[in-house]
Amino acid sequence: MAKRLTYYILAALVLGVFVGWALNANIDGLHGLFRQWGWIGEDKTAPALLTQIAGYIAIVTAVFLNLIKMIIAPLVFATLVAGIAHMGDAGALGRIGFRAVGWFICASLISLSLGLVLVNLLQPGVGLNLALPPASASAGVEQSAFSLSNFITHIFPKSGIDAMANNEILQIVIFSLFIGVAITAVGEKAKPLVRAVDALVDVMLQVTNYVMRFAPFAVFAAVASVISKEGLGIVVTFGRFIGSFYFGLIILWAILIGLGFLFIGRRTKLLVRYIRDPLLLAFSTASSEAAYPRTLEALDRFGVPRKIASFVLPLGYSFNLDGSMLYMTFASIFIAQAYGIELTLGQEIAMLLMLMITSKGIAGVPRASLVVIVAILPTFGIPEAGLLLILGVDHFLDMGRSATNVVGNAVASAVVARWEGQLEPLDPAEEEPPHAPSSHHHPPDAGDAFKNA
Repeated sequence: MAKRLTYYILAALVLGVFVGWALNANIDGLHGLFRQWGWIGEDKTAPALLTQIAGYIAIVTAVFLNLIKMIIAPLVFATLVAGIAHMGDAGALGRIGFRAVGWFICASLISLSLGLVLVNLLQPGVGLNLALPPASASAGVEQSAFSLSNFITHIFPKSGIDAMANNEILQIVIFSLFIGVAITAVGEKAKPLVRAVDALVDVMLQVTNYVMRFAPFAVFAAVASVISKEGLGIVVTFGRFIGSFYFGLIILWAILIGLGFLFIGRRTKLLVRYIRDPLLLAFSTASSEAAYPRTLEALDRFGVPRKIASFVLPLGYSFNLDGSMLYMTFASIFIAQAYGIELTLGQEIAMLLMLMITSKGIAGVPRASLVVIVAILPTFGIPEAGLLLILGVDHFLDMGRSATNVVGNAVASAVVARWEGQLEPLDPAEEEPPHAPSSHHHPPDAGDAFKNA
């Protein structure tokens, strides 16, 4: 099923580009036909019609992402509580958390530094010589100043139910930690609860299989909607910026996978093959969240114990967004270059450190990278409205950084498992492609459930 799903998503991606381009290129003709048939009024312009059509297409993607969000909270809660309960050692939990956060900090510094180096070497914004906008101009992105007290207090949920309702991943992790440790402390009396949570894990992974059947339709709609509105021309206009950024992502992938080889060995190639599906899903939907359930399953098949993956992966979604980190420094300096604003090396390093800190407080915020960037720009005399330069192509950039986030978190989970000495050894089934049956526990494919119904 996994291999077929990959092909379906690829086909949907290509078809979405073609349909989006066709709509954008022929909207004037469609507009004339619709007016001739009386389907639209005289006041409806062609651009307005195009926006409306793109909005209708995007409904499919919105439904899919809502279904994914429906899965995330119970899946994170169930897998993490079950993992802690089976771990049975609070000391091991603290050690895993310390190692994971240490890896996240190092990976974030590497990503931010790489973005800073590449944007200064490639200089994609130099030569644009744009006029500075009015000081009162806004980028239209909601922002709030970073506050250490707000950041710390926001980590701890006022209510576990409220955290799940709002998909606050970090708060769900904290709530799950308390429940899991308490179950371990209670011991034998909590055994029925442990069995119930184990069953919930299997049920949620089965629900994931059902939802993933809808993924190709969501991919098609996401790509067709964006291309129809923006057209392929915008990619050409910002080609140097987009090309430079994706070149940086390629280097970052090489670094992350290289670190995987350093700590895991040749087996890293198998990890890359296993995460192919969630990678493609994250790229095509521009959502790291959409790939979370599949990434968890891929790590399970690779041999990362569920108790480690279910702890490290949610933390990574809050603290280890490597693609987003690279983008923050890259985009910020690009905007400064476009306006001809010179920044000293000291200012650029200060910007890197500020991005390192503030980016940790925006988990769960939509388009979080943009929120952080727009909050940082005024500190260095860069117009906030400069963000408008890249908003038009942000979706195409978000596709790349979302896929990179998946790579970073998958490698982090595998490395932590290796450090713990708990990365399960390869067996013949693991040598086969990801869609083949393996000895690791995971629920039956949804197709089997339909056949047996």
